[in-house]
Amino acid sequence: MKRKLLFIAGLIYLLGCTSESKEKQSFSVKDIVVTNYDSFGSEVTSENIIQVQQLTNTYKNFKQGDTIDIAFSSIVNDVCKAKGCWMKLKTSHAEEVMVKFKDYSFFVPKDIEKDTVIVQGKAYISETSVEELRHLASDAGKSKEEIDAIIAPRKTYSLIADGVLIKK
Repeated sequence: MKRKLLFIAGLIYLLGCTSESKEKQSFSVKDIVVTNYDSFGSEVTSENIIQVQQLTNTYKNFKQGDTIDIAFSSIVNDVCKAKGCWMKLKTSHAEEVMVKFKDYSFFVPKDIEKDTVIVQGKAYISETSVEELRHLASDAGKSKEEIDAIIAPRKTYSLIADGVLIKK
């Protein structure tokens, strides 16, 4: 009997800690005033939109081939200047998340650098080839010298987004 009471007390303690940390690190789509955002692609429906600090930890635990459905809020570091077909989002460290859009069914405006966005989709890690890195640098309007300086592939935090909200 004493063991059962200790087990139940421990379980209650652990559950209390877990729910408190989730409240500090995520928010619900219900908390968003949709009129304050422009919507692109599918409707963002996640019940737990994580903060960018939590996102970095998620990616650090990934191995090649791992995927997860996720929604998070971040700041746009870079966007395709040609047609808005990709964007790079800030993480809490030096890495960025490369976001492309599901089936190229939608694009985002080309002038959203430094804007706050909420993206929903499938997160994964990929290795980006030198050719692709150079193409992306060209789309971003980088100089020929910057493009030619790309000589090695890179591990990339990636996301295929099915929905994006951009704060007005």
